Amino acid sequence: MIKKFEIKSHDGPGRIGKIDGEKTPILFYENDLKICPSEGSAYNIDKEIAQFNVNETLRLARENVDTYDAAVIQGSKYIDLRIECMKELENIGYNIFIIANGDELLTNPRELVDIVVNLRKNAHPSTMLIFTFAESSFMPILTYMGIDGFLTDASNYYSHMNVLQTPTKAYDLNTYKIYKDITREELEKKNIECLEFVIREIQTHMENSSLRNLVEERSGTAPQNISTLKILDKTYMDFILEYSQLF
Repeated sequence: MIKKFEIKSHDGPGRIGKIDGEKTPILFYENDLKICPSEGSAYNIDKEIAQFNVNETLRLARENVDTYDAAVIQGSKYIDLRIECMKELENIGYNIFIIANGDELLTNPRELVDIVVNLRKNAHPSTMLIFTFAESSFMPILTYMGIDGFLTDASNYYSHMNVLQTPTKAYDLNTYKIYKDITREELEKKNIECLEFVIREIQTHMENSSLRNLVEERSGTAPQNISTLKILDKTYMDFILEYSQLF
């Protein structure tokens, strides 16, 4: 069943909206979305294999369109395949998309920016883009580029690695012993609470037209954050200015 998604306004390329009455950007919990099966693939593979996986993903999406409300954008490192996959999924009837290989994209700032911006530029306005495995300090710039939501599976992922998420930093608790003898369940709860705080922080900044300020503040918290912002500004300033208010 297609969820109703409506854009209310922008703060830069970031979008403020509503989905089934809930404010976006949004966190999706475990049972919030029914995600269609897809043919997953590694990020750095030959284009022929990536094309095959896109074709299989689209076949599965057609067969299951009446059962699921979200689909996965495959295509590995190839922007044209990502766009092809997304547009065909839109034609099939989906409007909520998970961007595959999120964990690997986070370690490749240039490719992350190229893929996210080009997906956003080519997507229908009512299309939601969802990111996975994002560290909490990275969520503001992803939102600024046009990401509409995040899966809370990230809390489980980082808890499994014994990593504590805070709004500004991820702490490996094997090195930074902030909490002693914390259970995985307790750590996952703290990580979810962090994600919930950051998404409210993002929403509030967007309502006050100050998301860019938050993005710049967070850019100094990790090397990939500042690299991503610099690449975004240098390569896609027209994209940023298209949605930015003039004072």
